[in-house]
Amino acid sequence: MTDGPRLPGVEVTDDERIVCHVDADCFYASCERLREPDLRGEPVVVGMGYEPGETVGAVATASYEAREFGVESAQAISSALERLPRRAALEPDADDYDPDLTREETGFYRPVELDYYESIADDVQSILHDCADVVREVSIDEAYLDVTERTAWEVADGFARHIKDRIRREVGVIVSVGVAPTMSAAKIASDFEKPDGLTVVEPGDVREFLAPLEVDLLHGVGPVTARELREMGLETAGDVAAADPEPFVERFGERGRELYNRARGDDDRRVEPKGEPKSFSRESAFADSVAEPDPKYDQIETLAAAVADRARREGALYRTIGVKAVTPPYDVNTRERSLPGPVDDPDLVERIARDLFTEFETEPVRKLGVRVANLEFAATDQASLEGWGQRGDGHRSDGGTDDDRELTDESSNSGQSSLADFS
Repeated sequence: MTDGPRLPGVEVTDDERIVCHVDADCFYASCERLREPDLRGEPVVVGMGYEPGETVGAVATASYEAREFGVESAQAISSALERLPRRAALEPDADDYDPDLTREETGFYRPVELDYYESIADDVQSILHDCADVVREVSIDEAYLDVTERTAWEVADGFARHIKDRIRREVGVIVSVGVAPTMSAAKIASDFEKPDGLTVVEPGDVREFLAPLEVDLLHGVGPVTARELREMGLETAGDVAAADPEPFVERFGERGRELYNRARGDDDRRVEPKGEPKSFSRESAFADSVAEPDPKYDQIETLAAAVADRARREGALYRTIGVKAVTPPYDVNTRERSLPGPVDDPDLVERIARDLFTEFETEPVRKLGVRVANLEFAATDQASLEGWGQRGDGHRSDGGTDDDRELTDESSNSGQSSLADFS
């Protein structure tokens, strides 16, 4: 770890910068396995627009076990079923019963449950924000972290492993992490040893790391660009890095210059958040499900104080206070209350959080969370609502829904906050 904050006015050089790219492995399938532990180790296909027993829709995520059968993302469900029939087809009364199938030739199909996946993603993002000063959430299952102020290159491997282990232990999903001095190299590194990968590319090693990679593995290169590069006789990143950059500029415009630079390991982009946050939250899991009220209320008070403190440090007022209670096996319940005006009032956060949690005080709970949302960052003297304590209706959102890998976190916030904002 570093010995402390850097001296004011001391610039961080590119070689000193430490960027992590965190990417969840087969995220939707991992979420389904949280809900159904029996799916672990089995081929799992999550379909967008798919309904149980139907053949329409497209593959949103396929587990690595399902990929061994040729099932891929964006593939039609009907095509996936040709390669990997449903496990239900083993049952004699099933519509698609096939007596010639064996258990090893079948898998499980589930429809996307976006709300549920977003609730799991929120748990992951909460850990990421706790581990880094700057986080850029790219999609529901990946993010960049600038951890320059949190660790040092000598121990970057251990720091990244700490992030992986926390997510595995506290949330239950597996992530791959790439560490490098640039965003593009960190992104490539996180894909390098999937699943459950951890690859560290230290300063000075970036170009050597990139050189043998095929051109379609370069960050930002899709199938069309890769084909064009191969038509130019360029098969690897090293080929691109050693070439004259002018033909790239002529063929691809400014994107060609960027492609050339990234192949050489040059990328001066900084990790920057996507605008102001929509909410702040803190969550904590118990080692085992807890039914007794006192430990849960103690945790609610601790979480409420922590989230109110963060809002104050960030200069944010909030209009909504909410709680999350995760009950076995993994049922996500949220309650929230909207206030008549924006406030900065830690006592009120604790009071309302306790009130909202009342209905769960005797239920077994495996994880708790407290959130403030509908944030305002403009300077204002409105800092509390003394005496405000009228009980309103709490909004509830149980269980889940789905989405695909391209979904970002930039959803609109209209009045009542959604479960997706609990991050």
